[in-house]
Amino acid sequence: MKVEVWSDFACPFCYIGKRRFEAALEGFEHKNEVEVVFRSFELDPSAPRDNDKDMHAILASKYGMSYERAKEMNDNMTEQAKTVGLTYRFDTMKPTNMLDAHRLTHWAGEFGKRYEMTERLFKAYFTDSEHLGDREVLARLAGEIGLDAKAAADMLESEAYKTEVREDEGQASKLGITGVPFFVVNQKYGISGAQPEEVFANALNEIWKEDHPLKMVGGSDDLACQDGSCALPADNK
Repeated sequence: MKVEVWSDFACPFCYIGKRRFEAALEGFEHKNEVEVVFRSFELDPSAPRDNDKDMHAILASKYGMSYERAKEMNDNMTEQAKTVGLTYRFDTMKPTNMLDAHRLTHWAGEFGKRYEMTERLFKAYFTDSEHLGDREVLARLAGEIGLDAKAAADMLESEAYKTEVREDEGQASKLGITGVPFFVVNQKYGISGAQPEEVFANALNEIWKEDHPLKMVGGSDDLACQDGSCALPADNK
């Protein structure tokens, strides 16, 4: 089974959705047979690398609400994050353009660490208040998960993996994905949003059953007991 997850590091629901999905996957009987791949999605490709507004002001401007109402909404999001063990610090987050962060995950994938890089970047943004638009910060974060920080820095100074990011986004467009997080299972089933853990768990189990139907071989169900199997007689069912 393959699960592809389109997400953006600027999306608070994406980190929460990641945790809920991971919890469901942990309890899934066939978890070792599930491949999880994170895909790139930019909610705001035109976002500046440096922004002098805080997250409350940005939210207020985006939705035409008061600063106080925006802060209240972010406070509510912080409480949601706590339910899955995450700490959000909206007061000190550094809004930025996420293209380089997405490029870094593709590069990390060349070394089998795309999943780890994705997790580190989410934590860096929402919990550690790191500037994900700063290439020096990104290179350091790559080093923290065991990658070559100098090689990461060199890559970030180039245009490498920009095409891969655009390919992920192009695929999302073809699938009709307009918001994240969005989970696609086996290129056939879609799950939109940071759904509750049980929704992910049910989906994993149902899709697995559909892809691995029980096949009956030999015998007949005409008799109550035969071939090592017993059933209730028809008149007692």
